[in-house]
This record gives sequence, structure tokens and C-alpha cells, in this order.
Amino acid sequence: MNRRQARTRRETLETQVTVELNLDGDGTAELETGIPFLEHMLEQVARHGLLDLRIQARGDLHIDAHHTVEDIGITLGQALGQALGDKRGIRRYGHAYVPLDEALSRVVIDFSGRPGLVYGVDFHRPRIGEFDVDLIREFFQGFVNQVPATLHIDCLRGENAHHVAETLFKAFGRALRMAAEPDPRLGDRIPSTKGSL
Repeated sequence: MNRRQARTRRETLETQVTVELNLDGDGTAELETGIPFLEHMLEQVARHGLLDLRIQARGDLHIDAHHTVEDIGITLGQALGQALGDKRGIRRYGHAYVPLDEALSRVVIDFSGRPGLVYGVDFHRPRIGEFDVDLIREFFQGFVNQVPATLHIDCLRGENAHHVAETLFKAFGRALRMAAEPDPRLGDRIPSTKGSL
């Protein structure tokens, strides 16, 4: 695999997760997680991020989805960190605003080498179908800890919980795509005055 692709696996007593990632893909997603709503959201990330994503996950869903969702975020973060390598030649920063009917969200990412999540999202109900909306934050926290990256996620307005969640993941995919893109003016340099990220 070249430096824009990665495969990672995480095994615990609670979950077994494998992620394959190609940053220069066409938006293809193959997902087997046992959590249909999360798969719907990850499809948005792949399509709007124009990355190929293959995730297979088995977890203790008989308890709840918490461990599985968090560990998918962790493993995806590890894969993305590997695919970015030393981050030479990328734009580093990315941002996106995405609307869906009444909902509007903003995501800003910095592949800074430092983990940080600022999450400004309020849902008007605790579940979307069977999916606990609190797990969305857990997914992103696991992700930023492993890349590592700084991630600001804000829902600026929205009433429908499904619309809100979908705008978050679509904006995340688009911001990720922008930040991971090669910058032709930067060439082979590291996008930092420190010389490393």
C-alpha cells in the first residue's frame, strides 16, 4: 500500500474492528457493523470525502452500541493517521458547511498532530430509531484521539435529529477531504513552521 492507504485492526474483549481506507478513492463504502444508522452516516463520509472505506466490525451489541461505535472511531482514526503519513504536502486544514432542509452544520479540521474535539451539537431527542445520539460524540472523540487531529463540530441550527446527524457526517467528510488533499503549491513540504506535525 502507498502512503495514502491503510489497513488497521483493533481487537478487544468487547469488539473486533477492521478498517481499510484509501484517501484517493471515489467514495465507495463497504460496511458491516451491525449498526445500520452508523453505516448510513459512514456512507456519507465516504461519498462526500471521496475516500474508499471498508469497515467490518463485531461488537457486544447485546449490551449496547457504545463500545462498537467508539472502537470504529478509534480504528478509523488510526487508519487515517497511517494513510496521511508525515502529512507532507497536504493542505492540513479543512472546513465545510452542509445544510439539509432546516439543519445546518459546520465542521473544521486541522491535522495538527494534537488531539482535540470541540463538539457543539444539541439534539432534541435522545435516539434516532434505535441509535443513541450520544454515541456520535464518542465516535468523533475516538477518531481525533488516534489521528491525532483537532476537530470543531457545530450544528448551527436544526430540529430534525436525523437531518442534524447527517449534516455533521457530510460536513466531516468534506472537511476531511479538503484537509487531506495534496497542495500543489506546497510541494513535498510539511504544512507547519515547526517542520513536523
